[in-house]
Amino acid sequence: GVSGLLRRLARLEDSRQRAAELFRWLLAPVAPAEFLRRHWERAPLLLRRGDPGYYAGLFSTAEFDAALRGGEVHFGTHLDVTSYAEGVRETHNPSGRALPAVVWDFYQNGCSLRLLCPQAFSPTVWHFLSILQEQFGSMAGANTYLTPPGTQGFAPHYDDIEAFVLQLEGKKHWRVYRPRTDAEVLPQFSSANLTQAELGEPVLETVLEAGDLLYFPRGFIHQGDCLPDAHSLHITVSSYQRNSWGDFLEKLLPAALQMALEEDVEYRRGLPMDYLQYMGVANSDTVDARRTAFVEKVQSLIKKLVDYVPIDAAVDQRAKSFLHDCLPPVLTQSEKAQSVYGFPARWQDGGPCNVDILITKDTEVRLLCHGVIRLCNEEAGVMLYYTTENSRVYHKEEPKFLELDPEYTDSIEFLLSSYPNHVSVANLPCETLEEKISLATLLFEKGILITKKPLAKI
Repeated sequence: GVSGLLRRLARLEDSRQRAAELFRWLLAPVAPAEFLRRHWERAPLLLRRGDPGYYAGLFSTAEFDAALRGGEVHFGTHLDVTSYAEGVRETHNPSGRALPAVVWDFYQNGCSLRLLCPQAFSPTVWHFLSILQEQFGSMAGANTYLTPPGTQGFAPHYDDIEAFVLQLEGKKHWRVYRPRTDAEVLPQFSSANLTQAELGEPVLETVLEAGDLLYFPRGFIHQGDCLPDAHSLHITVSSYQRNSWGDFLEKLLPAALQMALEEDVEYRRGLPMDYLQYMGVANSDTVDARRTAFVEKVQSLIKKLVDYVPIDAAVDQRAKSFLHDCLPPVLTQSEKAQSVYGFPARWQDGGPCNVDILITKDTEVRLLCHGVIRLCNEEAGVMLYYTTENSRVYHKEEPKFLELDPEYTDSIEFLLSSYPNHVSVANLPCETLEEKISLATLLFEKGILITKKPLAKI
């Protein structure tokens, strides 16, 4: 089951290796390389495992019930109550807390239940997604869907995410359809609800049973309904929302244009005084040498813009957004003992004890995980963005960052390139020992660095 898998992954020192191994397990027996070549962004994949316990421990109806009983689930924010009958999709959310008596009454009357952020209520789902997000380099999210026997909760539609459907309990009948037009291939946004008449024939029709997996790319229309003899609980793991080349260029091109305006007078010269007379849609069929010259000028400026594109800086801005999207890392027992989260500061015998974090030149340190930080050079200075203080609820917290003295940049890069190996504080490329210890202490206090051995014992 999943608990055993996570324990095995915890023994791997490198977070990138943990992510790769989890991805391999998710797709088994299909190799990740084959999946990426044949299916990713191209075609659905169905895996019948014949192993009902494959996902055991990831999430269950019992955990769903426990989350409701915890009293922190709210309609609309965390839970949607839905139905789909005779071609009509409805949402039945009351206001306020989703109390068990109300939620289970909806379910008993044929409504589906969608838990929008199971990672906020399930430590296992949080742990699972926090590892997987490093494989994608893009937010890994999840929804869980509990559907009563003989019902359907949602209309046919397509999504703007890569979807991995993991069948946890029961079974569900699925139909998947190709994008209807070229414009719907890998769309930027999800569709509205569609009707059966708009769909055509499915390219894949199947009944998922516990332990099975169904993947489909964004833009593939899908619908799932329960058979009369069984309920269904599945979790949809998602990624790659707004993570296309086009989304990257949205960051890159404005930055390139700003740089061109600052550095090249050609971009600052005025437009021709008479250009409104011969340009525009009303003049598009006019044969005019001035139109030709105008178009050629625009084309030359666009081509020249390539010389100004700050590709690495734009990548850092994308990475900064990704770190804001990220779930906080889940620490193994040894990582906790070697981090600030396991540091034994406490109130005892009438006062605080074990308070001082005593990092020395001989202390050996490393990053908690490779994806925990991103160094960005910004107008305001050098910023180090990090994920350790993020929330399990999407964007509940503002982006977390430290403003660093530029002279610390080499040390951050050294820690990144050294990972997953430990390095002694004395080897950090700062000018003075005081600066080395100061930087290491700051990063340790933020949970970014862990030590090879616990700094203090209780």
